Amino acid sequence: MSEEEPLFEDVKFHQKRKHGKWSEVEAPVMDVPVADTHAHVQMMRDPALSLARAGAHNVGFVEAIVDPTDDGFTTFSALPGWLMEAAGDLRRLTSEPDQEVHDCVVAVPRVRIAAGVHPHNAKDYTPALEDDLRAHLADRRVSAVGEIGLDYHYDLSPRDVQQEVFRAQIRLAKEAGLPVCLHLREAHDDGFAILSEEGFPEAGTLLHCFNLDGAEVARWVEAGCFIALGGQLTYKKFDALREAARLVPRDRLLTETDAPYMTPEPLRGTLCGPEHVIWTADALCAVLGADTPEGRASLLAQLYENALGLLDRAPTAWQREHAHA
Repeated sequence: MSEEEPLFEDVKFHQKRKHGKWSEVEAPVMDVPVADTHAHVQMMRDPALSLARAGAHNVGFVEAIVDPTDDGFTTFSALPGWLMEAAGDLRRLTSEPDQEVHDCVVAVPRVRIAAGVHPHNAKDYTPALEDDLRAHLADRRVSAVGEIGLDYHYDLSPRDVQQEVFRAQIRLAKEAGLPVCLHLREAHDDGFAILSEEGFPEAGTLLHCFNLDGAEVARWVEAGCFIALGGQLTYKKFDALREAARLVPRDRLLTETDAPYMTPEPLRGTLCGPEHVIWTADALCAVLGADTPEGRASLLAQLYENALGLLDRAPTAWQREHAHA
């Protein structure tokens, strides 16, 4: 992705060409709402515009990821303003005559929050930060703890510290009655072992950005986890991932973007936004053989139900008790 990319104030998708040129790309049409279960909304250059664009493409739900060590808890205070501005942007964008908006009802996505300390930042986890995180988990907009886990690729925090902080946040999620959103990179064995020792949260476990094969996905599915697929599903070299997706029960599959990262084809190399989840959802329909209008609508409806069932639940008993503490 490039900071030189224009900020397109429309609902179209744009592909970078040579000599600084950009061309429009016809987007798949979502006749059924789709969900982006992992987006760093606060990292978008214009969060409100990104949410408006997502709404224009029938993205009905977005899970915003918050890491207090990166940006504090600014998403909590900024979100109401983003949503109000997005509503105005959406009305403006969809009323312009040259914008090709399909016939489905469009609206600003419902946004919930996942908050947690990424393994990169585990070295910055302190008792005071944990107390602050616990307090914010009582916010009824929070529906998960994450993204948390282990990253042995970059090792930006010592591995023993990553493991300790991972355990602490699993316990915090269980205390709050919330699901966990996992980031595991080159650390799936240790991650699975720690979760097995601590106990998988009854509220659910979401394995974010799964990009491995069927042999790996099997144990996570057996443990009852949800498997979230992003832009990598569309990449040519990821045949093993597409095969793994076929092995996951349809009621455990989720779609995501990891925006502003991991843009799906054919737009790879450009900034990713929550709206780009429609490309992954479209690819997943193809991978799973949902090639009729009825089959496609049924699969998309199942994926959306999966997302809402895990991440758009009513406040937990713990949240209700601590909401005004």
